[in-house]
Amino acid sequence: MTPRGEKVSVVVVGGGASGWMTAAALRKLVPQACEVTLVESDAIGIIGVGEATLPHLRAFNARLGIDEAGFMAATKATFKLGIQFEDWGRIGDRYLHPFARFGRDVRDVPFHHFWARARKEGLEPGDLQDYCLAVAMCRRNLFAPPPRQADRIEAGVGYAYHFDANLYAPFLRRLAEAAGARRVEGRIVRAGRDALSGAVSAVLLDDGRRVAGDLFVDCSGFRSLLLGETLGEPFEDWSRWLPCDRAVAAPALGRGPITPYTSAIAQPAGWRWRIPLQHRVGNGYVHASAFASEQTAIDTLVAALDGPPLADPRVLRFTAGRRRRAWVGNVLSVGLASGFLEPLESTSLYLIQAAITQLLECFPERRIADIDRDAFNRVMAFEYDRARDFIILHYHATQREDSPFWRHVRATPVPDSLTERLELFRVRGRIPQQQRGLFHDPSWLAVLVGQGVLPRDYDCRVSAMPQAALSQALARMRAEIDAASAPMASHDRYLAAYCPAEPVPA
Repeated sequence: MTPRGEKVSVVVVGGGASGWMTAAALRKLVPQACEVTLVESDAIGIIGVGEATLPHLRAFNARLGIDEAGFMAATKATFKLGIQFEDWGRIGDRYLHPFARFGRDVRDVPFHHFWARARKEGLEPGDLQDYCLAVAMCRRNLFAPPPRQADRIEAGVGYAYHFDANLYAPFLRRLAEAAGARRVEGRIVRAGRDALSGAVSAVLLDDGRRVAGDLFVDCSGFRSLLLGETLGEPFEDWSRWLPCDRAVAAPALGRGPITPYTSAIAQPAGWRWRIPLQHRVGNGYVHASAFASEQTAIDTLVAALDGPPLADPRVLRFTAGRRRRAWVGNVLSVGLASGFLEPLESTSLYLIQAAITQLLECFPERRIADIDRDAFNRVMAFEYDRARDFIILHYHATQREDSPFWRHVRATPVPDSLTERLELFRVRGRIPQQQRGLFHDPSWLAVLVGQGVLPRDYDCRVSAMPQAALSQALARMRAEIDAASAPMASHDRYLAAYCPAEPVPA
């Protein structure tokens, strides 16, 4: 690497969201430590078909000094309070995975244990979903930003965004270049390697140019040009648990109010997404090619569109899994070059963000140390594996037997890490605490209960509350949610006042 005191020369291979998020973060957050060159080709398109995100992106944008309203206007974004799942447990079922807690914990006992006791004792507490403000907001298409006062129930509601992926990368590019990142236009044909160490020394373009660097960040998408093709890092295939390997995507005109949530609607061979933006609706059908042809998927998707399609359907092919290590030698991978999980829980941008965060924590100001590489790989393996288990849960926790696909995923054995979590919840409603990683208690709770996985018992500490007091507490919680949501504006109205979409340049 570079001598002490000199900046590290970072070469980002590929653009799109992963490349420009990386370039912008490095130049905005550690400008004293690195120079950044991003190499991409206008001839190579990006995968983006309309992104649904997780609340973590708000913190990423804030660290980079991005104004929320300006960002949303530029990317034609809408707010996202969660994901609505339809027909996953059984046909006709519907539930929300909200970015919010359920009820209020009492003396460190999670609220769902009180609900479980009321249900077991026949107190008719209603659906668990009735005790979440974000669910009430989604049901009525409402939005309001959470207040700063931590004691108010509204403060427990988080939110993310839906935005146009084709506009997000250019937005970040402007930010990164203003901060000093350099862009090189060109198609990379191969990588040059040091004869002694085997480290990547440069990437070579089709016109003969050579872009050298100290640290290379592989953002080349599914191709994984440096980590996969050049260094040969093995890929762990997870298709035995996640058999969906195709997605058909098509934008369409929207009709009716703009919903503040993503829709995930189960289909005979997978599931269909609906992502509402200010100017259109993103749609797609994620499916397993072993159970449905691409033409069948296209026909199913087109028949379900809200309005006229704005483009011909695109077919994306993929395999769920990850590279065994995300950082090898002086090559670090971010995004699709590192791994892929289907977009069921909007994990793609979060995993990009997690890799960038770890890179910043382990940034090699002098030389790349094995301990930094090992720490990065350990954290990213954990992130991917935890997100994988959560996505598998949706398929495994189904009662559907109406098609070969659903019978297959229901019967497929799951990873041991997920088996343990399921058993802990079934016995007494326990959800193991975790200090880091994606998807905490409310997320697991929403999917488990939403798909009919219910605890047989509850935390014994709940028994200390008299039954009458329990009924009154549940009624007060429902009333508090109704009162909090009553004055909120519609999602459409809030967007129109806060961040109306910028017109498309002529």
